[in-house]
Amino acid sequence: MARLPRLNLPDIPQHVVQRGNNRQVCFFAEQDYCVYLDKLKEYAKRYKVDVHAFVLMTNHVHLLLTPSTEKGVSQVMQALGRYYVRYVNATYSRTGTLWEGRYKSTLVDSEHYFLLVSRYIELNPVRANMVEHAVEYPWSSYQHNGIGKPIELITCHPSYLALGASPNERQVAYRALFKQHMPELTLKEIRDATNKAWVLGENRFKAQIEQQTGRRASPMARGGDRKSEAYKKQVSNQ
Repeated sequence: MARLPRLNLPDIPQHVVQRGNNRQVCFFAEQDYCVYLDKLKEYAKRYKVDVHAFVLMTNHVHLLLTPSTEKGVSQVMQALGRYYVRYVNATYSRTGTLWEGRYKSTLVDSEHYFLLVSRYIELNPVRANMVEHAVEYPWSSYQHNGIGKPIELITCHPSYLALGASPNERQVAYRALFKQHMPELTLKEIRDATNKAWVLGENRFKAQIEQQTGRRASPMARGGDRKSEAYKKQVSNQ
């Protein structure tokens, strides 16, 4: 099956995932994480892309980005990917590729899915059994979103700002989200949308994207309605 073209629209968040080639390690020392985040900040500013959430795992990265232009995310990922490969090869006397082909991405419905994806990203180290709580992992935006550690890279999205009238109120409300269970069905929905280039959102949002782009935002229904009332109730009760 031919791969779908990426959906790139200005002012709509994207969940981006980039993995190491053959799931191999991409970050070897603390300095590597710092270099990656520093260059992400530089290129995000250059190409007018807001960074809302991130996690750097040993062999892949997750980012939640909002571009101001149609090409913004692609420009950031291309520039960052090339720079970081050169850096790793020079630092560790290696050659060849580092990343596993194209990065994967999905458009995110801000109203219904933004905070869900942000939490999904920052919980990666917990799901990987690297830490017991997101606060224990140093290379994620939870340090900023959850406990208020200053990270210049981060731009707060309106969905996050709506959690409270002050930084402390927002952090308390955000931390409370992490006490809620994230159903397997929700995890699968996020992964499928990202890996298969579908849109992550409610039906109305998907219809808007289809109208703007001229291509389907989700696969044809097969073997039942995944957007049944029971499913919607499960997601809303997280």
